[in-house]
Amino acid sequence: MTSTDEVPQRVVRRTEVPGPRSRALLAEQDRVESGARTYPRSLPIALRRGRGCYVQDLDGNTYLDLLAGAGVLSLGHGHPELVAAASAQLGELAHGLDFPTAVKDEFTRRQLGMLPAPLRERMKVHYCGPTGANGVEAAIKLAKLATGRGAVVAFHGAFHGSTAGAMAVSGNRYPKESVANGVPGVQFMPFPYCARCPLGLTPAVCDTNCATYLENVLTDGKGGVELPAAVIVELVQGEGGGIPATPEFVRRLRAVTWELGVPLVVDEVQTGCGRTGTWFAFERYGVEPDVVVASKALSGVGLPVSMLLYDRALDTWAPGAHIGTFRGNQLAFAAGLAALDVIARDRVLDNVLAREAQLAARLAGLAAVCPWVRDTRGLGLMWAVELADPATGAPAPELAAATQRAALDRGLIVETGGRAEAVLRLLPPLTITEAELDEAVDLLGAALLACAPAPAGR
Repeated sequence: MTSTDEVPQRVVRRTEVPGPRSRALLAEQDRVESGARTYPRSLPIALRRGRGCYVQDLDGNTYLDLLAGAGVLSLGHGHPELVAAASAQLGELAHGLDFPTAVKDEFTRRQLGMLPAPLRERMKVHYCGPTGANGVEAAIKLAKLATGRGAVVAFHGAFHGSTAGAMAVSGNRYPKESVANGVPGVQFMPFPYCARCPLGLTPAVCDTNCATYLENVLTDGKGGVELPAAVIVELVQGEGGGIPATPEFVRRLRAVTWELGVPLVVDEVQTGCGRTGTWFAFERYGVEPDVVVASKALSGVGLPVSMLLYDRALDTWAPGAHIGTFRGNQLAFAAGLAALDVIARDRVLDNVLAREAQLAARLAGLAAVCPWVRDTRGLGLMWAVELADPATGAPAPELAAATQRAALDRGLIVETGGRAEAVLRLLPPLTITEAELDEAVDLLGAALLACAPAPAGR
């Protein structure tokens, strides 16, 4: 078998996309796999191997990967130190249920140590089934047990997973409509999506009014909304379109939930582990949540693990209250420890902040030359380019899909998302270099300008 060291660290085009080998495997996948699969529909390639920021398909085409396993591969594909740590652990102990082990104890200690100082001593850890959705389920269950209440407040545009409870607190109606008898007791509130204000206001006052509405609903004894067991929020909505919450909204959200004794659950499944330039996104907002859900990038290399960090005052779990056979993934713990070492040694979070500034400038430049770019936004290395008709303001999902495909043909992998699937989402590895990011924006810009219709009158 050829080593991943031979994956070219550059874009390589050898065949049309998809090439013949990819087409054959995609056809076989269509024959035998479920209709629920998603990524190969819009990104029709069959993967062979990856290294760093690049992934290669079966036909030898190499792509610059700004999807990175939907944010899982924080240190890129096949980081050699993480692979070595997981491989060594595989020969010792791979699966440990919830028994204590040395590697798990060290992973737990260091994850707690990544919290800001005021939180380190008062938080505990719970390991969940190895997905972010299972972590969300655990967080909701914990909050209900601790408060004795049953309702949950979530936000328009949220995505927390596709299991029953996580789907119930997600904003997307489509997957719920065909599944009867969903989890009840969820109330949705407006999220400060200032490019398209949910209250129809101007961006200058949108966040203030979203916060005011939330405060009024939660404090109005005759407003018809019961005091919830929890409020769950993504501080940067991912699938919802890469939308960072405004600082004022988050500050007031924390203040009102604190005043009312409602646990604030922050879903850091996608924003955590350095994605926004701090270890957790809530640090950039200067708030302290009661529960943090973390998963995706905890191992740094794609090995699954999921956990809650939560205030000790909420620790009402009884034995077996939330379990999962694969909550003791020793390989993920070992790789995650190596990832923490690399992130500290190589100053990866500094790179994230530098690349944030680079993306902000480069995407603003793209918006200046393409009138179909309605908004560019993001934190750290979690960015979005929203497309809309410059004449009507209507979302442009067809243009987003065409641009995604044109980018793939040029050797760039990006995801789409947002309310109307009219957003191009950028989630590169946190180790991406200045030159690689410049190339990515160049490829994206070329694809977009090739696909965007000329403005009316030209």
